[in-house]
Amino acid sequence: MNLAAGSTDVRTGPVSSAGEGPRVGVPTHPTVGVVVPTRGDRPDLLRDALLAVLGQRHPGGVDVVVVVDGGHVDTVLAQVAEAVAAAPGRVRVLANRFSPGLPGARNTGIAALDTDLVAFCDDDDLWLPGKLSAQIAALAADPAAEFAGCAIEVEYGAQRVTRLAGTSQVTSHHLTRSRMVMVHSSTFLFRRGSIWPDESAPAGQNEDWDLALRAALRHPLAYVDRPLVRVRWGASAYVARWADRIAGLEWMLARHPYLAADPRGAARIYGQLAFHNAALGRRREAGRWALRAFAARWGEPRVPIALAVALGVVPAHVVVSALHTRGRGI
Repeated sequence: MNLAAGSTDVRTGPVSSAGEGPRVGVPTHPTVGVVVPTRGDRPDLLRDALLAVLGQRHPGGVDVVVVVDGGHVDTVLAQVAEAVAAAPGRVRVLANRFSPGLPGARNTGIAALDTDLVAFCDDDDLWLPGKLSAQIAALAADPAAEFAGCAIEVEYGAQRVTRLAGTSQVTSHHLTRSRMVMVHSSTFLFRRGSIWPDESAPAGQNEDWDLALRAALRHPLAYVDRPLVRVRWGASAYVARWADRIAGLEWMLARHPYLAADPRGAARIYGQLAFHNAALGRRREAGRWALRAFAARWGEPRVPIALAVALGVVPAHVVVSALHTRGRGI
């Protein structure tokens, strides 16, 4: 299932570049379905994530769909038996029915739900108390809003760093100038049927940025600027996949050409491409992207970092670890 702009899906109808599906109001006590993708290889983290989701106090009810991508459903069922027993009828475990990878797993979960709202939670992240109620209140305060997020607390090793957005609304301009790490997939809450992840994202890279950006093009995201999700960076399946990250950024530039029109946003992307190429030992490509970054914005901080990696002054993983300790990425 590829839900790129201009395509059609049997469940949603025509898809536009600005967003999918008709705008409908959120009920007073909406039902919420939560999609938790997993590979089944980190059972303790998955159990913690499920218990945190099920522990949310919400009168409309919370249903959970755990989608297994690349693992075995029976294995995951055994891993989450405690959560299933604690919440009879509220937790289902399904195999990914669409494209292998994270976007397909998310779409499998969305398609299996019939709730008013859909939320995402990665299997290594934790929802904190009050997350759902605060976001539902934010959606209710802006009847035109279809999509909500919240600030995060980044956990890396023994360090925890709060990342705030500094706003109650996230616009497409915000997401063009910056990736905004605090607009994280585990914070997403949106009206079911309004939007779907794009399965053409290479290795699932940047599908969450793309999703939030497409939603913001329709209407600013309602945002609760309090850390209500703990994001655990140490367990990410995407750490250090440099080639995938390069493909994901090039995909975003091709899919959203206007990203290159904002000097700050373009320089950030070009600087990241320089760094990722440097991490792969591609000095010439790293230098080419570094020049483009400097041309877009003199003083882009990723450029000297990328050049230091390209020249062997510092290993890429040391840079990433140092940034993660501060709750930041490259």
